[in-house]
Amino acid sequence: MEGSLLQNYGTTPIYDRMSNHGSKIAKVVLQPGQDVFCRTGSMIAYEGLMDFNPNPPQMGQWLKSWATGEGVPLMIATGQGLLYLADYGKEVIIVQLAGEGISVNGKNILAFDMSLQWGIERVKGVSMLSGMGMFNVVIRGTGWVALTSKGPPAMLDTREAQTLVDTDALVAYTDGLQVVPKRTMKLGSLIGRGSGEAFQLGFSGAGFVVVQPSEDARPAFSLRG
Repeated sequence: MEGSLLQNYGTTPIYDRMSNHGSKIAKVVLQPGQDVFCRTGSMIAYEGLMDFNPNPPQMGQWLKSWATGEGVPLMIATGQGLLYLADYGKEVIIVQLAGEGISVNGKNILAFDMSLQWGIERVKGVSMLSGMGMFNVVIRGTGWVALTSKGPPAMLDTREAQTLVDTDALVAYTDGLQVVPKRTMKLGSLIGRGSGEAFQLGFSGAGFVVVQPSEDARPAFSLRG
């Protein structure tokens, strides 16, 4: 997984299950029996014979579990051919999991293999600090995942030292990292964006954190735990 992110996320060979077509489009090779979850409305083109189900029964339990009520709007793509996905011109990151896990902000999910295991999980330690809950989508197993970033992302190595990240800039991180929340009092807009109280997450361990050059407020962070 780490190696796939370290590579330049430019065009990748067509024989990959998922690859970049430029930096802002995901190209998915669909085969019978290899269905994929993708963000509703993200299909921009396809070649071959495909069907799209915007209300899959598999999503029922997930949508009920999504604490903010907003959900992660996903559809199922089935068939055979090439599928092209995008999300309002955001950068696309392709990750290949090999028996690993990745914790992702729901806003940054573009697509993932249906063979992967997934679910909504609370980010550990956040409620202990703030009295609030912060939830991510955790995807585990062997397969492909496509993420989005508002602007070119940065992958930060967490093996050498603790990495502190603004929660609103967080895209994803390696599942299993040690996560330690930190609270600071911001002086106006001198630290990050906004004003008043700020929260960061400190990550350490064998893995990485992906951040985007944009700070979107996370609705899930205002949920009472």
